[in-house]
Amino acid sequence: MRKEHRERVLIEVTTRVHANIVGQGEGAVERVLSDAIYHERRRLDAEHGNGQVAGQRAFWRDIQARMRDGDDPRKLIMRAIQNHAEEIIGRFDPRVYTVATRLIPPALGLLLNAATPRKLLGRIPNGAPNLRQNIILQGHITALQRLHDRGRIILVPTHLSHLDSVVVGWALHELGLPPFAYGAGLNLFTNPMLSFFMHNLGAYKVDRKKRHDLYKDVLKEYCTVSLEQGYDNLFFPGGTRGRSGAVESHLKMGLLGCGVTAYQNNLRARRPQPRVFIVPATLSYHLVLEAETLIDDFLQEVGKSRYIIEDDESTEPMKVYQFVRNIITLNSRIYCTFGKPLDPFGNDVDEEGISRDPHGRPVDISRYVMDQGELQRDEQRDREYTRFLGERIVQSFHRENVILSTHLLARALWDLLGAANPGIDMYRLLGGGGRVLSFPPHEVIDRVARLKQQVDALAAQHRIRIDPQLNEVDAAAVVEEALLHFATYHERKVAVRVGDRIAPEDLPLLVYYSNRLNGYEL
Repeated sequence: MRKEHRERVLIEVTTRVHANIVGQGEGAVERVLSDAIYHERRRLDAEHGNGQVAGQRAFWRDIQARMRDGDDPRKLIMRAIQNHAEEIIGRFDPRVYTVATRLIPPALGLLLNAATPRKLLGRIPNGAPNLRQNIILQGHITALQRLHDRGRIILVPTHLSHLDSVVVGWALHELGLPPFAYGAGLNLFTNPMLSFFMHNLGAYKVDRKKRHDLYKDVLKEYCTVSLEQGYDNLFFPGGTRGRSGAVESHLKMGLLGCGVTAYQNNLRARRPQPRVFIVPATLSYHLVLEAETLIDDFLQEVGKSRYIIEDDESTEPMKVYQFVRNIITLNSRIYCTFGKPLDPFGNDVDEEGISRDPHGRPVDISRYVMDQGELQRDEQRDREYTRFLGERIVQSFHRENVILSTHLLARALWDLLGAANPGIDMYRLLGGGGRVLSFPPHEVIDRVARLKQQVDALAAQHRIRIDPQLNEVDAAAVVEEALLHFATYHERKVAVRVGDRIAPEDLPLLVYYSNRLNGYEL
């Protein structure tokens, strides 16, 4: 959020949220405020002590004490709303953005493409290498660029890693688009250097430990107002990084609904470009930086309820270094695939910004929010629109998912393990209840070849994508590439060649990478 807009946005957000709660009728203010106090006191009592936590504890104790003393709850809830809004709102400094976009991409390009000092020196006369050699941008790129001039965009990517924000942020800059406002987990602001850049590159804080309705209302209103003020937005509709490795199938609908609300408010204010466009994007990696922690969290019963992971591989500099070295050595490819744009009601949108029905006919979407020629707010109706939009986004995620060699090999080995252990479910097999075997290469290659044939058939129907480089090699080469990736980064090797056989070594990681093919009826 630019400095000149911060005060205006803060006032607009706090005023709207306050008016909405007061408008719910007698007792609503006390109910919402009591709920916020209860949840914040519980959350803060469980937090480790530091200056910020102590300050928040004192704030909520004071609110609670004043409420008991009979202070006006409408004034108290306004203070609580302002407290949340001031924490959330981002800072944006164009000077920092200019420095970052000029210096960081060339530096990353050199890092990602220079495996040795000799290779680096050989490249310098020709200029810094382009990140496009490793980060492949594809899909409906022209539509994304053109729609930016016709309204506001909400970009909704899949979420696998903390590196996603870096990849998507670079992609937007590479495409000539301005920085998007995006929500980043509060835990990512603990690193002073990272926090400085995130604050000044468009990020606003999202504290996923705050579960109460008041905080969620402030967050949604902030996103809505930022869209109305001309800021494109980016958020991960899965809510957090996927633990299983599969493409997201269940989305958080709260922030998705901001598109409908912002569009209605733009119409009411008669803004010249009222439209809001939703653009899905699917990210695909050979290996995922935090895969070991994420899949362990997914598979453990206790871990299933852990919403925020604060101690994964992304917090360890050496792990990040090793991951980047893997990309360097193997010329690993990261795909960022932009899906077909949608409107807030789930209709396809063409490059001119015109909504189209399933038969390609133009749709006047203003009629979706009108009743007898008048703009009408209807929460139940709008939730249904957002639910359908979520279904369309999930379809896009799966359609634009790029299958890589590591996914094929992991799925082939998992299938072979399943065939060798009939009647044994995944959890029993992972717990050592079955036989973990090694397989002759010809069996693995044959299974990979059959999987690739199925994926190719789905790709021909535009139901999935496959790494184009895999079309240039046979199944044996696919297996060799995947084994090279699996041997270079993870401490726990996914699969290895043992003599003249291929053996799965880490079953949880094997499940993680094989899950990328879930949902395709293979």
